[in-house]
Amino acid sequence: MTDIENPFLAALIMLLSFDADMIEIIGLSLVVSLTAVFISAVVGMPLGAALALYKPPLRRAMIITLNAAMGLPPVVVGLVVYLWLSRSGPLGLLELLYTPTAMVIAQTILILPIIAALTRQVIEDLWRDYREQLTSFNVSRHKALITLLWEARFSMATTVLAGFGRASAEVGAVMIVGGNIDHYTRVMTTSIALETSKGNLTLALGLGIVLLLISLSINAVVFMVEERAKDRQALRI
Repeated sequence: MTDIENPFLAALIMLLSFDADMIEIIGLSLVVSLTAVFISAVVGMPLGAALALYKPPLRRAMIITLNAAMGLPPVVVGLVVYLWLSRSGPLGLLELLYTPTAMVIAQTILILPIIAALTRQVIEDLWRDYREQLTSFNVSRHKALITLLWEARFSMATTVLAGFGRASAEVGAVMIVGGNIDHYTRVMTTSIALETSKGNLTLALGLGIVLLLISLSINAVVFMVEERAKDRQALRI
């Protein structure tokens, strides 16, 4: 066997044996990312839909800001959250720094603009198509918002999955605010970076395989959701 094959096979054995440390790291990663995605979806979807249907003051500036925030550098977000949560920061009394909660906050800030901006675009396109029909039935903007979100549920699922993909692969922000503390705030991405620097390729490869499988699964689900949405649209036509 070559030097590359040894750690790879060891990583597979570790995965198949359900190594306790690896399972703990994977579990925390999923909890943090899924929590951040849930919060972002609950806030971001109504926000994006509202920007599509209503005309609040400074709407254009809000949309530009939201689109720009989709590309926020994770390390900058981590630094800002760190300053907020540090002892000298405005939220220092909560003592959230170097906790999973801090990691959720950082990931939520990164994901929320993505979900909100994509939702706004989808709902705006649907509103353009269904506006006359909904208006003819005297449907209020509030009810129209709910109707269009339901109509776009497959696209919304794709949006949420995109947010989860961003969260699960993020390393910079969670490293800064979580501290990568063993058995407490260590997630897959930070563990891969740490173990690689230590030369522990077995654990790093094992977690890398899991992260890759998660990414492939997300893309597969997104593809199936999009295909189902296209099929439903074709049936209507």
